[in-house]
Amino acid sequence: MPPSPSPPSPSHADLRVLFITPEAHGLIKTGGLGDVSAALPAALSALDGTPAVDVRLLIPGYPSVLAGLKYKRKIASFGALREFPPATLISAKFSNGVPVFAIDCPGLYQREGGPYNDPAGRDWPDNALRFGLLSKIGAILASDASPLKWRPQIAHCNDWQAGLTPAYLHFHPGKKAATLMSIHNLAYQGIFPPGTVTQLGLPAESFGINGVEYYGNLSFLKAGLFYADTLTTVSPTYAQEIQRAPWGFGMQGLLKGRADQLSGIVNGIDTDAWNPATDMHIAQNYNAATLAKKTHNKLVLQQLMGLASADSKVSDAPLFGAIGRMTHQKGLDLIEEIAPQLIDLPAQLVILGSGDKPLEESLLALAQKYPGKIAVSIGFNESLSHLIEAGADCFLMPSRFEPCGLNQMYSQRYGTPPLVHGVGGLTDTVIDFAPAPVAAPPRRRAVGDATGFLFQQMTAADLLAAAGSVASLYRDKKRWRQLQKNGMARDFSWRSSASRYREIYESLLVA
Repeated sequence: MPPSPSPPSPSHADLRVLFITPEAHGLIKTGGLGDVSAALPAALSALDGTPAVDVRLLIPGYPSVLAGLKYKRKIASFGALREFPPATLISAKFSNGVPVFAIDCPGLYQREGGPYNDPAGRDWPDNALRFGLLSKIGAILASDASPLKWRPQIAHCNDWQAGLTPAYLHFHPGKKAATLMSIHNLAYQGIFPPGTVTQLGLPAESFGINGVEYYGNLSFLKAGLFYADTLTTVSPTYAQEIQRAPWGFGMQGLLKGRADQLSGIVNGIDTDAWNPATDMHIAQNYNAATLAKKTHNKLVLQQLMGLASADSKVSDAPLFGAIGRMTHQKGLDLIEEIAPQLIDLPAQLVILGSGDKPLEESLLALAQKYPGKIAVSIGFNESLSHLIEAGADCFLMPSRFEPCGLNQMYSQRYGTPPLVHGVGGLTDTVIDFAPAPVAAPPRRRAVGDATGFLFQQMTAADLLAAAGSVASLYRDKKRWRQLQKNGMARDFSWRSSASRYREIYESLLVA
């Protein structure tokens, strides 16, 4: 492993962190990384005790980012980076008060479409250059080459898009910050042709097994995993899973070799945005003491989605909800497979999401085949996602792998026990009602401190059996209510997670 850099000595009591990310909710978001990048810096800034954390976000200046920031001012120019087009660094404030550095480079970032894809959903052909610039400026700001007076002690790099920052810093001859590389989803690795190494200004010696090379190509993520001083991922179980196949996605050997520098820290959630007592997106607010009011959200959801609610047999059956990307990872194909048997429990099903077109079409066909029992909405709808969390009785999350997951935590907060596959962060955040081996049938098991349901084998039979346990317990209103209250009592705020990150930052400075 590469030697640790020498971080600058602190000039004051604050711990200074540059948080490098390609997205942040409120400015630009495609998934959970966006949620983390908005919430974690704010939670770090709000921590009590010492040292205080002075964290600043570095993000590409997409159109929505520049439009969404306040108090913008130009603070630096980067015109002499021969590998990249000229760029300007903009200082601004996020809506949550966190300082932001935005990279204004119109040639790379000012375009229609998403942060990674064009309007047709294809990867931008110059993504290596776009996120190479993010990584390069991150490395400059985290070293003695920075044009700014503010110098971070830690460069916290998030996912492959920031993965070259530790590599650039490794080859920088002067003073530099310590580096932390956070893996939010190992499946996305930022792989580009070998010639990209030279195009991005990395030395030829970096292109090897002990460097940025990955099966003959350049991998941004491999670079970060190899050169960073320490590594984190978003749950303890996922930290173990990625050290072996298949969830190591070819990098399990490197990760196993760095096991002593790899930590799993469960993400928190935004407990203000996801609070059934104050949520403006739902039909009826409620809390653990007024759970009876939750029923009104179910009725409104049924009416909105065309699900039957007048038939007493149906109205008293559990309503299963699912929200997520319609991809192989998320396991919605398994829900599709069991749907006919699921509604025969009896139960209802509502699904919100988008993704693979064949899966979208087959789920829509299911809804047409079973009107009043299955409803599907394609696309992203913030209000509907909140209403599903509040109105569903049980949340389905059969992911094949899940680094952390957020919806299972939202669901518990909303008194909607989740049914999840026992992997990654789902295992770490859901307390199973029916742990194996089970001595007593569902009707006699004590709820204890359970908050949801786990199934272990990624098969239709196991998922359907777990759904049957849900339906059985749902008919026992007293025990079901206890399950709901258990989940609502849990603390999924960012406070403890932010404290753990601060501990890691501090450990880097004394290493």
